[in-house]
Amino acid sequence: MTPTNAKPSQDFVPIKEVRDGIVVLKDSGLRAILIASSLNFALKSADEQTAILSQFQNFLNSLDFSIQIFIESRQLDIRPYVALLESKYKEQTAELLKIQTREYIDFVKSFVESANIMTKNFFIVVPYAPPVLGVGKGGIPILPTFGKQTKAQASATFEESRTQLEQRIAVVEQGLVRTGVRVATLGTEEAIELYYKLFNPGELEKPLSVEQ
Repeated sequence: MTPTNAKPSQDFVPIKEVRDGIVVLKDSGLRAILIASSLNFALKSADEQTAILSQFQNFLNSLDFSIQIFIESRQLDIRPYVALLESKYKEQTAELLKIQTREYIDFVKSFVESANIMTKNFFIVVPYAPPVLGVGKGGIPILPTFGKQTKAQASATFEESRTQLEQRIAVVEQGLVRTGVRVATLGTEEAIELYYKLFNPGELEKPLSVEQ
């Protein structure tokens, strides 16, 4: 039996909304999420490895704000590929091709299940917190909250904060490019899908619809 004072799960999620690819937190902080490419460091020469490490060290030392490096490791989802194969199987008219297609589908399923193939994605979370307006009761900092402003004020505050965040994104992009790592900023739907998977680790499906 659920207690009457139980809070909905949404109350434990610190995200207020995702706007133009930027995650807006309930405390008015902003987060941008960059997806980064990987490097096959082991295949680099000793000189290349030294250069990469030096550039990465310089990049970290150049930052005057914190970042979060997040590695997502998930079991490979072959359902879309299997669904494609199943559609091809139904289209086959030759009996031999149907048999071969079915055998290949069964092989792919059993191989992935036995090998436990994982995929990895690399993300960098770039934060920005609006300046503190003052200190309230109990020493709690007063921050500009978009929801307590007029629509025009909230829009202006968001745009000002986004400009500051974009400057930080540019710094991170330039620093990582020097190490040979390519990065791209996630859009609104991509960010929502990522957080959906994080908060729903038992589900592989993306949300059916997204409100803009």
